[in-house]
Amino acid sequence: MQFDPKRNYEESRGKAGYISLKDATQKDYDRIGFMSGLEVHQQLLTKEKLFCHCPAGIYNGHDDYDAELIRHMRPTLSELGEYDGTALMEFKTRKQIIYRLKNQSACTYEVDDTPPFPMNREALGIALEISLLSKLNIVGEVHITRKQYLDGSIPTGFQRTAILGVEGEIELPYKKIRLIQLSIEEDSCREISDIGHTRVYKTDRLGMPLIETVTYPDCLNPYEVKDACDYIRFLNRSTGKVRTGMGAGRQDVNVSCRGGSRVEIKGVAHTKWIPKLTHNEAFRQWSLLLLRDELKERIKKPDKWKINSVELEKHVLKGVKLPGHAEKLVAVNLPDFKGALSWFTQPGKMFADELSGRLKVIACIEHPNMLHSEEFEPSVNGKQWKEIRELLDARDNDAQIIITGPAEDIPTALETVEERCRMALEGIPNETRKSFEDGTTVFERVLPGADRMYPDTDSAPIPLEDEFIESLKKNLPEDIIDRYKKMKAWGIPDDTYIYILSKNHFDLISRIIEELDIDPKFVGTFFGHTLKSVENKICCTHDFKYSILYHLFAFLKKENLDFTLAEDMLPVLMQNAKMDFESILNSIKFKRVSPETILEQIPVLNEKFANGHKKGGETNRRNWVMGQLRSVAIGNMSLTELSERI
Repeated sequence: MQFDPKRNYEESRGKAGYISLKDATQKDYDRIGFMSGLEVHQQLLTKEKLFCHCPAGIYNGHDDYDAELIRHMRPTLSELGEYDGTALMEFKTRKQIIYRLKNQSACTYEVDDTPPFPMNREALGIALEISLLSKLNIVGEVHITRKQYLDGSIPTGFQRTAILGVEGEIELPYKKIRLIQLSIEEDSCREISDIGHTRVYKTDRLGMPLIETVTYPDCLNPYEVKDACDYIRFLNRSTGKVRTGMGAGRQDVNVSCRGGSRVEIKGVAHTKWIPKLTHNEAFRQWSLLLLRDELKERIKKPDKWKINSVELEKHVLKGVKLPGHAEKLVAVNLPDFKGALSWFTQPGKMFADELSGRLKVIACIEHPNMLHSEEFEPSVNGKQWKEIRELLDARDNDAQIIITGPAEDIPTALETVEERCRMALEGIPNETRKSFEDGTTVFERVLPGADRMYPDTDSAPIPLEDEFIESLKKNLPEDIIDRYKKMKAWGIPDDTYIYILSKNHFDLISRIIEELDIDPKFVGTFFGHTLKSVENKICCTHDFKYSILYHLFAFLKKENLDFTLAEDMLPVLMQNAKMDFESILNSIKFKRVSPETILEQIPVLNEKFANGHKKGGETNRRNWVMGQLRSVAIGNMSLTELSERI
């Protein structure tokens, strides 16, 4: 039977037992041994950066800079005389790193021309508060270390970081998640572009204070991972001392399955992406383990396995559309790998994508960078593949790829392909992967090891006095789980919790409920439904602060107006925060009418309904009368009371 890549893809998907996220149950995750933990990063709301006096939180446009700095990174030996695998991988890429600097937001410290200043005490205090909220054991002395980063995201080639607390926990409504540690560190640069051998960064974000909360792999399904991440984000925001907005909070998600390895999904921008990303990654590993078993059945001496390659003349691929960077074409034979290239890994992706992804990152050959013998819609025809197989002296059970790219990158490309195929014979490589909104991932770099950490000789240890820690404990906000329980007791709808906690509205809601004696369910619904909806539709002015909503409800209470009027006033208030409340009432054409006057109209309207051409029963009568009186009743009396009287 002729080999069919599409059929092979579907069969391998079936062998892995892949099931969509919406159809998966806990039994499916138990079957593959799903396990996941988190590294949640959060920028702190400080005036200055962590190790210098540059202002924090000032962002410049991509083309707004005063100078450029060019660097080439190289690895250094660790304290144990070893090289970190990630550093070696980055060195292979031969990247030229360009930094764009703005005088307003960067200084000589950022470019490693000045030693660090003492750690920002404001940032340290905030980070310790969050450590206490996380029920971590606070260290007696802060030791600053260096963590190597040769991807260029930090000009020094390392990040200064320090552990503040260890062995804590967070309490979800249905289980506890253990915490390994919380660290304070300096943020990295913002990447602008990464094309070929050139990577460009902005330095405005560089050095901003950042905390990292690391959990144990206690999450046993994708939704637990999201819930744990949300909880940590809510806990951080409850202090009111962290930055919010795009990029201020980021999370790395560690995922594995039974028999797999820790794979880190890097920089997940939105927590709503987490379930699909972790689901697909666990099944990707499970499927790759099955591929390993299949290959080991064929390849009895994996340590002897190697590729062979030949350079192709372009006329061999006559009629094939090649990318502009295809200076050189090399055909590669993968012994006994037939069926591996079209093996399912993720929805819409196969093992060939694992190779192509590494060629992009390590050999720096932009996509498209590879053709292969198991493409669903082959651009190389059967006759051409036959000629290529003959050149490679290939056997029936082999697979072939064609690498296209600049001549200088081909040696690294060949090394990369052989290395990744050898990994397929062993299991799941530890690696960092980049996330996409559709729930799939691509290779980003080799997962760093412990060898990249070493002491920072420029920074002295910082002792933490008991009095300082005790003073921080006095002003800690309420635990997130207690806020959950309070909202539940108040009858606030469950679907409002995420918005309320993510926006840190809980304290304001509590104040309105307790000081103004307003129905908790109404207040929670107003914030979680009405306010959220209006925010999604209009852009509020810079003058608008959420605290003004307390004064809005206080005004309505003082004027003896029904609180539902706040729903009509809100859009105007958000766009005209300095307008007084009486003027807002005039702008929405509100008129004060006594409840008695409104209720007096019910008999008249009932008679009009009965004598008119209105058809229908009692329900239609009530709805019609309510419709006639609703607009005038809003703000003047309770709509619930009006409905009952009708």
